[in-house]
Amino acid sequence: MSSYHKLEAKVVQELKDIANKIRINSITSTQAAKSGHPTSCSSIAEILSVLFFNTMRYKVSTPRDPSSDRFILSKGHACPALYAAWAEAGLFPVSDLLNLRKIDSDLEGHPTPRLNFIDVATGSLGQGLAIAGGMAFVGKNYDKANYRVYCLVGDGESAEGSIWESVHFASYYKLDNLCVIFDVNRLGQSQETSLGHDVENYRKRLEAFGMNAIVVDGHDVEELVKAFHIASNTKEKPTAIVAKTLKGKNFPMIENVDNWHGKPLGEHCEKIIEHLKSLIKNSGSLQIHPQKPLKDDAPPVDISNIKLSSPPTYNIGDSVATRVAYGNALVKIAQSNSRVIALDGDMKNSTYSEKMKKFDASRYIECFIAEQSLVGTAIGAACRDRTVPFVSTFATFLTRAFDQIRMGAVSQTNVNFVGSHCGVSIGEDGPSQMGLEDIALFRTIPGSTIFYPGDAVATERAIELAANMKGITFTRVNRNPTPIIYSNDYAFEVGKAIVVKKSEKDKVVLIGAGVTLHEAISAADELAKIGINARVIDPFTVKPLDKETIIKNITEVGGRAVVIEDHYYEGGLGEAVLSAAAMERNIIIKHIAIPKIPHSGPAAKLMDLYGISAKHIIAEAQEILKY
Repeated sequence: MSSYHKLEAKVVQELKDIANKIRINSITSTQAAKSGHPTSCSSIAEILSVLFFNTMRYKVSTPRDPSSDRFILSKGHACPALYAAWAEAGLFPVSDLLNLRKIDSDLEGHPTPRLNFIDVATGSLGQGLAIAGGMAFVGKNYDKANYRVYCLVGDGESAEGSIWESVHFASYYKLDNLCVIFDVNRLGQSQETSLGHDVENYRKRLEAFGMNAIVVDGHDVEELVKAFHIASNTKEKPTAIVAKTLKGKNFPMIENVDNWHGKPLGEHCEKIIEHLKSLIKNSGSLQIHPQKPLKDDAPPVDISNIKLSSPPTYNIGDSVATRVAYGNALVKIAQSNSRVIALDGDMKNSTYSEKMKKFDASRYIECFIAEQSLVGTAIGAACRDRTVPFVSTFATFLTRAFDQIRMGAVSQTNVNFVGSHCGVSIGEDGPSQMGLEDIALFRTIPGSTIFYPGDAVATERAIELAANMKGITFTRVNRNPTPIIYSNDYAFEVGKAIVVKKSEKDKVVLIGAGVTLHEAISAADELAKIGINARVIDPFTVKPLDKETIIKNITEVGGRAVVIEDHYYEGGLGEAVLSAAAMERNIIIKHIAIPKIPHSGPAAKLMDLYGISAKHIIAEAQEILKY
């Protein structure tokens, strides 16, 4: 470990002055906004001062430079202090801080990447550390660069289990380039936190998880500088700095007092600012004093135009599970681009992401059974366009991380999700394992793309397309084998449905995806035997849905259609089709889906029991033609 050199008294005072300037600007900006969290900002002022003006290495001119240190403010409500730190560093005028929370300003009430110095959106608590872990994993294992990752966590949000999932991940992978700072200011929103100022309890917990834990006075500049120095020189384990702080520090009559969370200072404002100004000894602008120079050592990365290394090679009529095809496609795009990575939650032998591990173990990240950490890690890995992450697990388990996925959309992330074991067609495992609400979940995510491939060929092409998409993608894959129906050279497009069966005498359209596409094809074959020709449509993407093709074909057959899905009624393919046709005249659509919580049982029997097998499709098609 390199020896620690104590700071000159002049630098110490400058860092103290910056902390108090951060406090003043946090007060004035929240006062102008008439809302915000100045007391929460105050507790982290010295931490930000030391990080941004002594410890971190970054380029003010290009805040997202790939070689720069990263900072994640997990306690996003304290963003006025972060904005103030960047303004003090010279990124933008301090006067801009008065635009906090205005409708035409990107200085929002919580951080978002619309700002060029913010990597991810935070504010829904408990998520920042997983993201920081993903960034640190990429920095250590893929970029092999010197940049470090810092994450500031509030003590209130440390009650979230997701924080401890992330602590475990960081310790397991020995992310010594990661430093998490716990702002232990004792007070939550409505009362004291469960541990209050018991910093020893935090230290013991963190050490038990394998962290290098350091307890400091979070308002002592010299202690903080030394702690960050120790962190940067600690090898084979991440560091957690437990900073004992006071909410509203240096705010007379408010410091360490309850019931001041999320409130501007109002009538106390002027006197407190006057007091803070009296503590500042340097009136001019202050300089950044980094401990070490920035190294431009992050390699250039190109994640554009990713292709399958070879086309699909399946035979029409053969049965292949689409989850198997996902594993095949994952390896192929990984062969095409070295920045494609896979993350899984201990389901790799079921999702077939294990194919990636067998191909290149360094690009497979095992996140264990911790889905919130799994998703957050992927979001961090995708930051600054350093990797193309594919996250896989059982579709139903992604519901556990819905908040992380939703915040990923706010973060403008490009993470690809793959959910296997969908619907009652998984069979005997029963409802706890059946993804029956996953399409609904991902349809609500702004900007998302949802692939629901009908066979292995479509799956490989869906994964290829997903790798090049902006925003969140979700690909729904089946557990059981289904027949190959597409030629290996079929050209699939996002938002373009495929008419897989058609005649001039068609009387009804059948729309299915995944397993129900094949049930629809079987139903159409049987209907033809009794003189009812049925047209079959595979949507390929549920979102965006090819409204034009669907409406055109339903109209051509006389306005009758049946939509079949292995999903609950609410929010899935059926409701997407119904919404598309809502303003159309003379169209009647019958929607059949899973009506209630299902049982365990053989897949075919379950599909029949819950009304989505070919037999039921035939009956519904005959019934709808009576209208």
